[in-house]
Amino acid sequence: MSETYDLIVRGATVVAPGGLSIADVAVSGGRLAAIGPELPGEARETIAAQGLHLIAGIIDSHVHFNEPGRADWEGIETGSSALAAGGGTTFFDMPLNSLPPVTDAASFALKRAAAERLAKTDFAIWGGLVPGNADQLEAMCAAGAIGFKSFMCNSGVEEFPFADPETLRIGMKKAAALGMLVAVHAEDDTLARHRTVEQHARGSDVRTWLKSRPVELELAAIRIATDIAGETGCALHIVHVSSPEGVALARAARAKGVDVTVETCPHYLLLNEEDVVRLGAPAKCFPVLRPEPLRLGLWTALERGEIDTIGSDHSPAPPGMKRSDDFFEIWGGISGCQHGFGLLLSEALARRPATVALPQLSELFSSHVARRFRIGKQKGALAVGLDADLTLLNLDSPHVLSNKELLYKHTQGPYYGRKSRVAIARTIVRGKTIYAEGRIAPGAPIGHFIRPD
Repeated sequence: MSETYDLIVRGATVVAPGGLSIADVAVSGGRLAAIGPELPGEARETIAAQGLHLIAGIIDSHVHFNEPGRADWEGIETGSSALAAGGGTTFFDMPLNSLPPVTDAASFALKRAAAERLAKTDFAIWGGLVPGNADQLEAMCAAGAIGFKSFMCNSGVEEFPFADPETLRIGMKKAAALGMLVAVHAEDDTLARHRTVEQHARGSDVRTWLKSRPVELELAAIRIATDIAGETGCALHIVHVSSPEGVALARAARAKGVDVTVETCPHYLLLNEEDVVRLGAPAKCFPVLRPEPLRLGLWTALERGEIDTIGSDHSPAPPGMKRSDDFFEIWGGISGCQHGFGLLLSEALARRPATVALPQLSELFSSHVARRFRIGKQKGALAVGLDADLTLLNLDSPHVLSNKELLYKHTQGPYYGRKSRVAIARTIVRGKTIYAEGRIAPGAPIGHFIRPD
């Protein structure tokens, strides 16, 4: 008697750590039920995927959707729709920029409730580590926080203050006892304030602003964070590392026994400081985009396997916050969760064969994320029994990116006019198509809350 599935994706080139192979993928009850060539059986829905490549659904562990409280900046519905259009099937929402920020169990519950109403993909939630809230970490852990996020410099919003070394020490010690990971925005606050005052006195243009955030800010903070993580035994994740030197510092700490991993973002691999000069506000971010030799060095680190995860750090703001005659006053944040992953795939394929580039990037997008954040029993790989989160790619679809196609609340970003050969053909969450044929599917299901294993 032949098997009847909910869905069969037929004839895709399946990307796995061992390489590429043409196979069918069957789904039942939202989970992967079978993977193999020419699977027997029927399905309620069949997707002909010949000529397309299939990767495990992209898990974006670093987004700022800013809801509740600042949905006018982005919002969970628009943000998650844009992510799905970019191939994403799960997001981890950061604790700051929403009002209230997620620094206790009550604010955590508010964000979860908002996401359960509005998210187009599955989601997890970061808790915040700020001065004075170490006694709230256990409750957020119990509520299902994916980890705790802290800023080592001014976050840009008063209600989420930065963590000095003693705050980090107290928080990391508590997090280690709870078996939780701490992520840090690694820029040293003292150096950042000093450099900002020094450079702002010399001017307010983009090049002067770039000089106010040199790579030494990142390196100083990574040294502090890895030292404290080693002292406390806390698992540490350094987000949006912007330089190969930063990667090397983290790797050196790991070699000494520190449990540390490194995230970078598409924009640090795709753009350099001259793009900030050319594009202006849409390319302003923290840490800043680096000189071209550092961008290329980051690619080398990635290809050597020295980077652990890639997240978009999608950090939107209303257009009014992205305009000022004083570049120092412009909100720093790149809107990138829709275009960044596909463009990064396109760039990687220009550098190396698909048999090498696709398995590695798929790991950085999915399996490494799932393993580091302890959701590997649910997501992150094309394996029977896991959630049927699938991203179908067309690798032969040359096109020019346009901001008109963006699904963000505000259609601004740094990639308009860029050429890409990779298009997101379809995004599937737990066996249901969320995005296909250039639009969000009607009645797309509301996302599920994901907590660590």
